Amino acid sequence: MKRQNRNGSKTPTRLIVADSERDADMLYATRMFVGDPFIFLEQNGKRTIVLSDLEIDRGRRQAQVDEILPLSELEREIQGSSKKTPPFAKVVSHFLRKRGVRSARVPTTFPLGLAEELASNKLRLQTSQDLFWPERESKTKEELKLIRRALSITEKGMARAMEVLAASSARRTKKLEWSGRTLTSEILRAEIDSAILRAGGLPANTIVAGGDQACDPHERGSGPLLRDSLIILDIFPRDATSGYFGDMTRTVVRGHGSDEQRRLWEAVREGQETALKKMKPGVDGQKLHNEIKQLFAERGFPTEMRDGRQVGFFHGTGHALGLEIHEFPRFQKTVFKAGQVLTVEPGLYYPGLGGVRIEDVAALTDTGIRLLSRFEKRLEI
Repeated sequence: MKRQNRNGSKTPTRLIVADSERDADMLYATRMFVGDPFIFLEQNGKRTIVLSDLEIDRGRRQAQVDEILPLSELEREIQGSSKKTPPFAKVVSHFLRKRGVRSARVPTTFPLGLAEELASNKLRLQTSQDLFWPERESKTKEELKLIRRALSITEKGMARAMEVLAASSARRTKKLEWSGRTLTSEILRAEIDSAILRAGGLPANTIVAGGDQACDPHERGSGPLLRDSLIILDIFPRDATSGYFGDMTRTVVRGHGSDEQRRLWEAVREGQETALKKMKPGVDGQKLHNEIKQLFAERGFPTEMRDGRQVGFFHGTGHALGLEIHEFPRFQKTVFKAGQVLTVEPGLYYPGLGGVRIEDVAALTDTGIRLLSRFEKRLEI
């Protein structure tokens, strides 16, 4: 008989076949990093994984499951006297038949070839319409600690960026110089990423974008950085130990910001502060997103098309954060609930002036938010 949840519903049989380096559902289920695909089965509340001989001893120490089986044993059962090792899909099918599994719930990312093999053996698969693990939306106290640790790694990268920018200067041209050479997006990104690695994180496509490059929100940035120009620094590393992500953005000017740059920066900061003050359980994220967009328009920064290009605030206000950098739900596609962890990252982008984005991470409480980010906001360096 299937074990029941707290709400009284039956626990479905769940199946994942993936590596946990890249698959967040598998990492959440096992709390163990494995680089190659392996089998996870939850049946009647019991969690079983099947690992290769290469991983099985480590699995016994690290995996948070009830049972660990060797893949080689299942392979031998199928192989018999044959000299040919059976395909992995055949091993999965054999294992499920042994366990009497006739149907299972799988993630939407479940491999098609494997699904076809299981279907040929009359095993029915159902994909989850929402989250495969609904519990992932509400973060536990332990998860909040892990996200805070990931953010501390992020902050070390940001601190290094500020340190290098502060030590840079522009003497002969507008190009910043540091340690006897032109300071480029690539050099500053390398300094940020090195600091992240030393702190125990894994950098992931860090953004260092200045001038008009910053008007494309996901442009990583390239070439020389300039004095008196807006520079977006968006840092989102993964904690190498836990797999949880940090995420933070600051926008700065090395030198002196113009009045218009300051107006742009202050508008974004006001928009973010408005969101953080109004976020609490029951608030509709879409309505709050629209309110921020309206605030920007009232400050003289509308969202519109100019010369065939979007300008203003044309991306989401934020997204959930955890074992994925962009988790479910998105800011404007949810009614806030206690336990959610969301980024809050409004931005404004106008070619010729530049881009500004300021991002922090907030945990929803019963009455409001708890800000998890702890790094100063200032325009001029």
